[in-house]
Amino acid sequence: MSDENIKEYCGIFGCYGQPDAARVCYMGLFALQHRGEEAAGICATDGKTLRLYKNSGHVGEVFNEAILKSLPGPHAIGHTRYSTTGSSTVANAQPYQVSYSRGQTAVAHNGNLVNAQVLRAELEAYGSIFGSTMDSEIFVHLMAKPSYRNCEESVLGAVKRVQGAYSLVVLNETQLIGVRDPLGFRPLCFGKLGNGYVLASETCAFDLIGADFIRELEPGEVIVIDGKGPRSHFPFEGPGFEKKRAFCIFEHVYFARPDSKIFGDAVGVVRERMGRNLAKEHPVKADIVVPVPDSGNFAAMGFAKESGIPLAHGFTRNHYVGRTFINPTETDRALKVKIKLNPIKEIVQGQRIVVVDDSIVRGNTAKSRVKILRSAGAKEVHMRISCPPHVSPCYYGIDFPSKKELLACKKTLEEIKKFLEVDSIGYLSLDGMLGATTQPKKNFCAACFTGDYPTAIVDDQDKLKLERV
Repeated sequence: MSDENIKEYCGIFGCYGQPDAARVCYMGLFALQHRGEEAAGICATDGKTLRLYKNSGHVGEVFNEAILKSLPGPHAIGHTRYSTTGSSTVANAQPYQVSYSRGQTAVAHNGNLVNAQVLRAELEAYGSIFGSTMDSEIFVHLMAKPSYRNCEESVLGAVKRVQGAYSLVVLNETQLIGVRDPLGFRPLCFGKLGNGYVLASETCAFDLIGADFIRELEPGEVIVIDGKGPRSHFPFEGPGFEKKRAFCIFEHVYFARPDSKIFGDAVGVVRERMGRNLAKEHPVKADIVVPVPDSGNFAAMGFAKESGIPLAHGFTRNHYVGRTFINPTETDRALKVKIKLNPIKEIVQGQRIVVVDDSIVRGNTAKSRVKILRSAGAKEVHMRISCPPHVSPCYYGIDFPSKKELLACKKTLEEIKKFLEVDSIGYLSLDGMLGATTQPKKNFCAACFTGDYPTAIVDDQDKLKLERV
């Protein structure tokens, strides 16, 4: 990732029917740490009471043995957070738990609602009092409608009011419920562990805990897991319902772990195909192909295989820095960008280098990478990017900057080349990117590359929009 300013959404996990559900959840969240580094939380139930612990920090920092023991019970949900709506505070960490007339409920959400401001204003007009400034809390208030008889019914009713991207796990005293929005923006996977069941944003969480992957939830599916086993509802189907898909292609480009399988494809395989397509579209004479680790590794491998140019690891990465762009403050990001990657002089000196990365947004970090390669003695630097230029913000859970801050909105390709100080630059085409998957191209949301949004954008999409309501 050649920019320090992109941030992404969250990771969610749920387990049902496990002897020590909080511990299983803890391990699942470890595998989903890359989806959010600001905060982590687990809510567990023993069948009578929900108990919650959440705090700022990485999973390993937030939880210890004593805390996990304080969360007993066979069912649990968990969350790793990056704030796409609402500031980075403990109050906005998830899961979000409430007690009300029908019992206790906790919700964990991955995505971003495009009508959050409208819904919150409506709910407050009818007397709702919010305890956070995140859009996820809106689900809880919508579920509290008096006419709903139980949690299952309230979830089915609430999801019909929200618009945008959302994968959810919901926990009450005796049920685990998973929800995926009708366009399927975000992945949500379903698996089996022993005699129980698990839900997770990515299959890599199943690999860590030894669960068997069954399938992804269908877009618009609500799965309810309780003592009767799993059963599914499809509240959006019926007369007049048009099936559409809007899978986030940026999951394949950058965000999902390469060992996960989402949207029907192995992520690492898709990235390698993107690299092959990139080599076909933008060939270049060079001595070595150098990936920007770690997200550029598989595309670089594909580029090298297709082009016949040797792959060389010209950068070493400090793995203790974390995903630079996820950090919430500019000061933290700026420092970590400088220490995240370092060139290996003996590999790059005197070489014509193809640098392969997954994306460029503002371009400041990409420019610094080129500069340090030049300082290390690189003879030529050719930049190749495994997605098209970013020209529009994302309103569905990736915190891309506004149009005016996007490099490709301000500059032509030739101007980008001059700004980055590279010998050449090539972006993968839209067809080359989407064609790397096995899904029909129309099934993906590529709005950040095209400006063609699959839903109406209802209200102000600023990250802190709910703090101003």
